[in-house]
Amino acid sequence: MNDASDVAGIPLVTIAMPALNEARHIADAIRSVMPAPDAVACELLVMDGGSSDDTCAIVRALSAQDPRIRLIPNERRIQASGINLAARLAHPDSTYLVRADCHAAYPGNWVPDLIHAIRLREAVSVVVPLRTIGVTPLQRAIAAAQNSRLGNGGSAHRLGGISGYVSHGHHAIFDRREFLRVGGYDESFSHNEDAELDRRLCAAGGRIYLAADLAVSYFPRATLGSLTRQYFLYGRGCARTLEKHASLPRLRQMLPPLVLLYGIAALALATVAPGLLILLALYAGICGLSGLALALRSREPVLVMSGLAAIAMHLSWAAGFLSHRGYRKTLVRTALGRKPRFTSVSRGV
Repeated sequence: MNDASDVAGIPLVTIAMPALNEARHIADAIRSVMPAPDAVACELLVMDGGSSDDTCAIVRALSAQDPRIRLIPNERRIQASGINLAARLAHPDSTYLVRADCHAAYPGNWVPDLIHAIRLREAVSVVVPLRTIGVTPLQRAIAAAQNSRLGNGGSAHRLGGISGYVSHGHHAIFDRREFLRVGGYDESFSHNEDAELDRRLCAAGGRIYLAADLAVSYFPRATLGSLTRQYFLYGRGCARTLEKHASLPRLRQMLPPLVLLYGIAALALATVAPGLLILLALYAGICGLSGLALALRSREPVLVMSGLAAIAMHLSWAAGFLSHRGYRKTLVRTALGRKPRFTSVSRGV
C-alpha cells in the first residue's frame, strides 16, 4: 500500500466495497474503481459477508497482483456493517472513505475526481447520479423503469444533470472523520441506511454535494422476483428512517402506499362498486403507456416491459413501507388528526 506522502498533495483514501456472492461482477467493479498507483495513495477493502461462491478467491487473486487490495470478513454480512468496519480498520492516515458497489461500473479517474470535488466544495460527503443499465432484455426494461421519473419519483441523484448541494444522494465519498463522528451507518438498517445517515450528517451541520458529472453505472436486479424483494426492503427501510427521525413522508413517498391501499379496496369491492376499478385501470394504463413510450423512443421493443417493472417497484415498495408496524400506526394517528408519537433508535459505529 502506498504511503500518504507518495502522491504529493493528495491524502490517503480508503475504498470500501461490501460483497456477498459477487463472483460475477466483483473483478470488473474493482478494476473500474481502482485508481492508478501514481494517481492517488489508496487502499481497497473488500468487506465480504460470507460468500459461498468464488468471490473470495477472485479477490485474493487480485490482491496478489495489487497489494493495495485486501479481503476482510464482514461477520454481520450487511452493507452498513461492512462500510463501518472499513472506516474503523482503514489506514490511520486515511482522510477519505469511498463507498463502492460490486454491481457498478466506474468512470476513469473517478476516485481522484471525487477527492477534488469534496475538497473544492468543503463538503462532508459527495454523492453522484446513478444511471441504471441492463444486459438481459428484462434487465434493460427494469433499468429503463428505474431511470424514468415514473420509476424513481424524481430523485435528484437518479435524474442527474444538475450539480449542487442536496439532502441525499447515491453515496460516493465521505470525510472519514466526519463519518465516524456522527456514528457511521445505523447497523440496524439493512436497507435505506444511506438516506438515514444523510439526515444525521445534515443535522450535524455537514453539507452534501451532488457531483452530476461523476455518474456511476449500476446493474439492477435481473428478475421481477428479485426486484420486488429489493423494493419491499427499500420501502420498509424508508418507513424506519422516517420513524427514527420523527418525520412525515413526502408526497412522492405517500403515493405508492395510497395506490396499493386503493387497489386492495377496489378489488375487494369490485362486485358492489365496479366503478372503483376505473382509477386502478387508469394507473395501470399510465404505467403501460410509459413503457410503450420508452420502447418507441429508444426503438427497443423489450422496454415496453418497463411499465410492468414500474408497477412491481411501486407496489412492493408500498408493501414494505406499510409493513413497518410502528410507522403504520403513526400514519393512522396523523390521518385522524392526532399528534404522531415517534421513537428514536441509533446504532451506528
